[in-house]
Amino acid sequence: SMDSTLHYIHNDSDLSTNSSFSPEEERKSKVQDVVPQALLDQYLSMTDPSRAQTVDTEIAKHCAYSLPGVALTLGRQNWHCLKDTYETLASDMQWKVRRTLAFSIHELAVILGDQLTAGDLVPVFNGFLKDLDEVRIGVLKHLHDFLKLLHLDKRREYLYQLQEFLVTDNSRNWRFRAELAEQLILLLDLYSARDIYDYLRPIAFSLCADKVSSVRWISYKLVSEMVKKLYMASTSTFVVDLMNELVEKFCRCRKWSGRQTFVFICQTIIEDDCLPMDQFA
Repeated sequence: SMDSTLHYIHNDSDLSTNSSFSPEEERKSKVQDVVPQALLDQYLSMTDPSRAQTVDTEIAKHCAYSLPGVALTLGRQNWHCLKDTYETLASDMQWKVRRTLAFSIHELAVILGDQLTAGDLVPVFNGFLKDLDEVRIGVLKHLHDFLKLLHLDKRREYLYQLQEFLVTDNSRNWRFRAELAEQLILLLDLYSARDIYDYLRPIAFSLCADKVSSVRWISYKLVSEMVKKLYMASTSTFVVDLMNELVEKFCRCRKWSGRQTFVFICQTIIEDDCLPMDQFA
């Protein structure tokens, strides 16, 4: 039944909604015929602040947790019923509520399709990027899953913001940087060779010099995959420039740790067969 529900949802056309409703139109905009209307009204009332005081202080978090399931059940043609509730939850004072939405925004994007995602989810996504680390990590963990659903021109806009993930509220939060390195490996497939060289390369080199070894080890893998991707691109000058920079920045580094990094990157390039051996030599 899940497959048929998804099939039903994904074959429906996107419907744009006008936000300037009268109270009567506002009420009608929440009407649908998929589930009993009383049940939906009860769900939508979970964002009422008075409910948090009288029923359960965590009620908004429960509402946020269930929202992708409700959206899947109603279908994208009924997204207008949930849009206001989603925006209310996305601006909730409790970071736990925003964090819950941040962890599921990529799932909601699949349900809504690219048109509604671009109009209604991207602004919320952009807000989460500037939020507390507890919220940002939800976006970061599924960065590739979300960005791959966007059109190429929209996706490229985020290249300028990726380096902001290097800055965290707490510099000891190394798992944040480790997750960034993991996501960048996946993002290599979404961008051109020039974009990789211009935007992702500086971040990768910064991560290779991280103070925490766990971050560095993932970053070695990132650089080796970058070498592989650039080598396979039609414009081979990028990979030559990248390798020259690896030699200059790490092999000839005055610190032993930099020279060690070069050796580990070389090891990863060989183990993952990222370059033909004559090119490596």
